[in-house]
Amino acid sequence: MMNYKGYTAVIEVDIEAGILFGRVLDINDVITFKGKTVDEAREEFYNSVDDYLSFCEDLGEEPDKSFSGKLPFRTTPENHRKIFIAAKKTGKSINAWMDEVLTFAAEKVINLESAGNSIR
Repeated sequence: MMNYKGYTAVIEVDIEAGILFGRVLDINDVITFKGKTVDEAREEFYNSVDDYLSFCEDLGEEPDKSFSGKLPFRTTPENHRKIFIAAKKTGKSINAWMDEVLTFAAEKVINLESAGNSIR
């Protein structure tokens, strides 16, 4: 995965065509790119995002953003109670506690994957 200006992309390999191709994740608009090398694909990703932002500006429209900061969450009543108690014990609201705990867990997974490990 690659990140640029708040957009995240995934790259795949087309062995038959001998290219790397990718797309930006989690937005309604479509942003794609391709290249023959990782460096070329990365540069094309950057160019595609910049072109998209410029296109939106020319149209006078807001570019699609991948994350709003709102995260719907459903759980069982028992887990809800546990989350409530854990948050209260740390002196935080449920939202603040979940943000801290989930961010810590996400960073741990991201750092493991960056180091070449995988959690599955």
